[in-house]
Amino acid sequence: MRVMITGATGLIGSRLVERLHHEGHTILVLTRQPEKATQQFDRHRFPRVEIMGYTPVEPGMWQETIPQWDGVVNLAGEAIAAGRWTEAIKQELRRSREVGTRTLVEGINQAIPCPSVLVNASAIGYYGTSETATFDETSPPGSDFLATLCQAWEAEATLVKTRLVILRFGIALDATGGALGKMILPFQLFSGGPLGHGQQWVSWIHIDDLVNLILHALTDPSMEGTFNATAPNPVRMQTFCQTIGQVIHRPSWLPVPAFALNLLLGEGASVVLEGQQVLPKRTLASGFTYHYPTLPQALTQILK
Repeated sequence: MRVMITGATGLIGSRLVERLHHEGHTILVLTRQPEKATQQFDRHRFPRVEIMGYTPVEPGMWQETIPQWDGVVNLAGEAIAAGRWTEAIKQELRRSREVGTRTLVEGINQAIPCPSVLVNASAIGYYGTSETATFDETSPPGSDFLATLCQAWEAEATLVKTRLVILRFGIALDATGGALGKMILPFQLFSGGPLGHGQQWVSWIHIDDLVNLILHALTDPSMEGTFNATAPNPVRMQTFCQTIGQVIHRPSWLPVPAFALNLLLGEGASVVLEGQQVLPKRTLASGFTYHYPTLPQALTQILK
């Protein structure tokens, strides 16, 4: 395939580019930082990767290249957990996803020929948070900031005139970045432990399974609509941290108090202090097979 990817320099996007290239596909990386992308995907190691600079929220010459590509993967958006959610940052979080997706969809809809599929990222924040409820793809949306952000993001994607797959990402597990990458060091220093009270749900997915699911969405024409990109076995935060400790043979005894995270992240602390138990019912029904369906399997592969 010939695949156009936005957000390709991030944790998930970079792994997706590597996988697609390894399988012989040709990739166009649309990026706000072409110099960074050129270093990350140098021509010697990635001869089938093309790089083009663009401004996600503005129309441009990049839209004219869309007819050349079979599929589009939209992963672009400002980082959710980068810092405190000031009003300015909340506006940028929303603008980068809502307007960025709108501009991309407009380009796809104008393309002749049109790519056969758009795989658009979303997040399980769509459902809101709960310590007791269980959510699947048929569950109604929540009403907090993340939930309304995801609703607006997905609404823009649904205007596309080609096959659409929306993947609601859980916490992607990888040792080199993301939430797990930040949690490993305290455990290695014998100071790891749960965040907050530890009873919040963690709906996670091994990054290799997530990349495989994106590939599944790109190549399986029967996949259409919304799918949860989470493993089928979510766990509570306390169990999550205990499993990290067991895998790397370190204690899990020093919790990070909620007030400290609230001081550091403000409203954004809700991402880690309030969870949701999300099940991938439609994903499993689509025939997708997880290589790492349980947390011990996933963490053993990642951390060892």
